Amino acid sequence: MQDLLTMLTTLRRPRLLIRAARIGSQDYKRDRHLQRLLGYGNLPRPAAALMKLMELEREMDEARKKDEAGYSLPRHLDLLIAMMGEAQLLKAVRPAPIT
Repeated sequence: MQDLLTMLTTLRRPRLLIRAARIGSQDYKRDRHLQRLLGYGNLPRPAAALMKLMELEREMDEARKKDEAGYSLPRHLDLLIAMMGEAQLLKAVRPAPIT
């Protein structure tokens, strides 16, 4: 199975959506964003949060592709912003590979 960061790099989404998420991820606040997306309570560690966010985003992207009435562009963007923010946190706490 691929690691989470590799899975993120293989995602293919519309360029404008990714560009907006990159801009939004600069202001990512874990406490505020994750609680809104995942519910209130104890926040999961970055890897667990990223896995859940990726699952939610995949469902949202399927709704986008099918032009479902329940698709929400702002929510999709929020999920992508949170995914990018959690990926940055995961990279920061992950030990560097030994060479």
